[in-house]
Amino acid sequence: MDPPAEKPGEAGGLQITPQLLKSRTGEFPLESILLLKLRGLGLADLGCLGECLGLEWLDLSGNALTHLGPLASLRQLAVLNVSNNRLTGLEPLATCENLQSLNAAGNLLATPGQLQCLAGLPCLEYLRLRDPLARLSNPLCANPSYWAAVRELLPGLKVIDGERVIGRGSEFYQLCRDLDSSLRPSSSPGPRATEAQPWVEPGYWESWPSRSSSILEEACRQFQDTLQECWDLDRQASDSLAQAEQVLSSAGPTSSFVF
Repeated sequence: MDPPAEKPGEAGGLQITPQLLKSRTGEFPLESILLLKLRGLGLADLGCLGECLGLEWLDLSGNALTHLGPLASLRQLAVLNVSNNRLTGLEPLATCENLQSLNAAGNLLATPGQLQCLAGLPCLEYLRLRDPLARLSNPLCANPSYWAAVRELLPGLKVIDGERVIGRGSEFYQLCRDLDSSLRPSSSPGPRATEAQPWVEPGYWESWPSRSSSILEEACRQFQDTLQECWDLDRQASDSLAQAEQVLSSAGPTSSFVF
């Protein structure tokens, strides 16, 4: 049964109400809600969401949101997903001082300047504006230089659009981008491209001549000698056991043994 008391919001969408939040989380005090998933509900108005002061994880993806005003009071918010909405700005997030991860792919952000409000967030490390797998993007992503502009505007980011830009693994992503740029045909006339040069020196891939190792040969010889000694000892032990059995069988049964 669908949650009751959902009121019409802007643009004919739904509005978040205390009844909706309580039915979704089971929490009666809104301040005690830590995690909230409101994906794909057709929400257009965040309503009383700003009263969830303890909220740390929030998923609002797949709705019809055009503004994030009530989120300005969520100082504990660390992870936010607002992908696939109708947002043209992120200004209310400027006060979310603990925000670490933001997914805003699939909105209407047109210029890197609309991300300026995120520059003062000391914990922000993960930002997604484009998601090829989900086919979500923003108008600003159509500019090939948007990636560099975002890095310059938000130098503290470690991951942009799922690609690491700082730390372990960032060199691999940079190499992939450089290869893509070099393979992309240029529409403007320019000097003739230089001839491709090998990455390694001539002869690098040639196999090394086989060389015998005196240490390895000596180790193999010692192993063979030790193995032969084991076989000889095993044979001697078998002969001794056979002789002992023969002597015992010829002596016949005895009633007692003296040690």
